[in-house]
Amino acid sequence: MKFKDLINSHSWLSIEITLLNLYPDQEDIIEEYKRIFDSLQILEPDNSEMLIVLSEYECDTTEENEPTSTYIDVSGRKLFPEIDSISNSYAIEFVKWEKCLGMDLAPETLDNFSELEIISHCLFEMTFCGYEQEEIQEQFDSINKIVDDYKSLTDKEKEEQTISLEELKKKLDDKGGG
Repeated sequence: MKFKDLINSHSWLSIEITLLNLYPDQEDIIEEYKRIFDSLQILEPDNSEMLIVLSEYECDTTEENEPTSTYIDVSGRKLFPEIDSISNSYAIEFVKWEKCLGMDLAPETLDNFSELEIISHCLFEMTFCGYEQEEIQEQFDSINKIVDDYKSLTDKEKEEQTISLEELKKKLDDKGGG
């Protein structure tokens, strides 16, 4: 089943109730989700060689007696994985919405989540970086520019302008941030 088929088989009211149940902190911007849902219903899907995968993971707790909580990861998985790839999981928050609509849903996702949960989690993920595709693309382009700028540095410049994770942790600890 394609994500577009799922979108077209449910009404906004059902999705709104589920989305607010899963993400109650999104109530103030629920109209943005409705606008996006409405636009997804009329967008034409692009073919994709990726599946949408939802997985539930336990959160790390900071306190010993703190109850364990979970979160849902929404990602893409290539239909034909690359042999040399480090991971088979891909972020979809920067993927054009037409591509997301053209993705099939992974069998385990359909087995472990209701259709309304899948739509709600995907809407949340697809809008993680913004509520307009142009805004999301600008952020993606900005990240790529930073990567390109870093790659163009000499080894000496990289050494002078970057710090290790351990140094960053120490700086944060010294400032009371960690």
